[in-house]
Amino acid sequence: MNILDRIKAVFTPRRLRFLREYFTGYLFITPAVFLIFLFGIFPVGFALYVSLHKWRIKRSDYLGLANYTKAIGNLAYVLLFFLAVGALIGVYFLIRKIINTARENQEKPGLMLLPGLLHASVIGAFLRYFWFQLPEFLSIGDKLQGKEKTRELFNQLLSESFLAVRPQFMLFFGLLVASLVVGAAFALYRKSPRNLFYQSQFMLMWTALASGVGLVYFTYGEVFKAYAAAVETGTDPGIWPQVITISGGVILLGIAWIVWNGASKENSNRGFWMRIFGALTLLVGGWLLIGEIPTIVAAGDPDLWSGLKVTVFFSLGTVPFQLGFSMFLAILLFQKLKGSEIFRMIFFLPYVTPFIASATIFKQMFSNRESAPINFILKSLGFMPQKWLFESKGVFEIIASGRGWDWPDWAAGPSLALVVIIIHSVWTYVGYDTIIYLAGLVNIPGELNEAAEIDGANNWDIFRNITFPLLSPTTYFLSLIAIIGTFKAFATIWVFRESLAQGTVDTFSVAIFTEFFEKLRYGYASAMAFVLFALILSLTFINNKIQGSKVFYG
Repeated sequence: MNILDRIKAVFTPRRLRFLREYFTGYLFITPAVFLIFLFGIFPVGFALYVSLHKWRIKRSDYLGLANYTKAIGNLAYVLLFFLAVGALIGVYFLIRKIINTARENQEKPGLMLLPGLLHASVIGAFLRYFWFQLPEFLSIGDKLQGKEKTRELFNQLLSESFLAVRPQFMLFFGLLVASLVVGAAFALYRKSPRNLFYQSQFMLMWTALASGVGLVYFTYGEVFKAYAAAVETGTDPGIWPQVITISGGVILLGIAWIVWNGASKENSNRGFWMRIFGALTLLVGGWLLIGEIPTIVAAGDPDLWSGLKVTVFFSLGTVPFQLGFSMFLAILLFQKLKGSEIFRMIFFLPYVTPFIASATIFKQMFSNRESAPINFILKSLGFMPQKWLFESKGVFEIIASGRGWDWPDWAAGPSLALVVIIIHSVWTYVGYDTIIYLAGLVNIPGELNEAAEIDGANNWDIFRNITFPLLSPTTYFLSLIAIIGTFKAFATIWVFRESLAQGTVDTFSVAIFTEFFEKLRYGYASAMAFVLFALILSLTFINNKIQGSKVFYG
């Protein structure tokens, strides 16, 4: 058989049609992948690069975790250590998934280890390329100083940055390995389509393993530098004891969760209560061990933690009332009352009104002038006018002082200025949530309510046992979006800020904006942004585990 016959045997009409469809699909998604990388992945990677440097107007020295330790103290080392451990645990679960799949299909995927390693090597090569290429791009601005800024000069410096020796070598190495990966993937796919699955899983395994080992090495190096610097000053940073203590607390909490869940499987009452008691004991021990966190937090940036406290107040004061009012209005409007369509439009108007415009109007309504609309209403009702947006005292403290009570500072609650912002946020988003809840109510079969009424159930029984459980997917979605939104809120809060109460309404996002645009500390602001990102990711995960597990999809 000559070479032409062999090629025809490999590329049969059926296989050519499959390859054409395969590559056509990838061509269609290529623009979307490029846009996601350009406007999604690359900015995040660049922000991470900035956060690891001293960056004020211009890039300066490489600092490692210094910006993070400045923000959250030694907790930065602890969290990075947990991230490394999480990556290594992910390796275990990936291996277990591969083994289980191989046993079910009676296959031996060991030969896919090398192609998976090649896939992971491509990812590593391109990441290293961007790491070394970024300084070349960023140095163009420095090279332009003192020279006439022309397009020709910029294009010349840009071409020179692309031809830098180290980034160029990384790019060529990545392209070479990528070509080998494509060839290996195609050759192995011919034997079994499931080989692509094994390759992808092994790629994730190698990537997680390299990430975990790399993070452990990086964390150890940063801790070593912190101890070396502490030796010169004669202080003890106490990083390793904190890592060990908090890690022990997290492990005890995990064991307590496992023991608690196992209690339901016990047949005897004695075993059930012993498991419950053991879980509670482990839970208390875990909380005592991770009680080290407040001490670590106290060493961080006070502005950051003040912003976090304000953000928590803002979230707790917004989300429950927002969802509660919107669910009540949705059920009310769902009763097919006369004029309900008009009320739907009225409730939705605040959401489509420009936020800045509505915030400006609220600012005038809640002015500290006695003639302001809200203060005028209070005076007509016999209450004292308030400073509102100029008041930095906590709302519970104001109520207690009005009744002559002594009130501790730690229980002062959100400031009165923040309460105004909370009212505006609830007023803005209630209409949007109401419309979403109405869509959820439409999906509930009417036969369920009719059957419940025939069985003698009243309106409250129908709501508690039918409507509310079947609305749980909608509630889960809205609560998730609302919590993330409150932690990212910025625009309206910036409009509401007044000089006398700025510190009590500055959320995490406002603190980041201040560091970036007023203090011009780009590296530190980027580190704070990643702390906020980690918080939002953690809250999303916790919400998914706690509330997501209770969602009833019918």
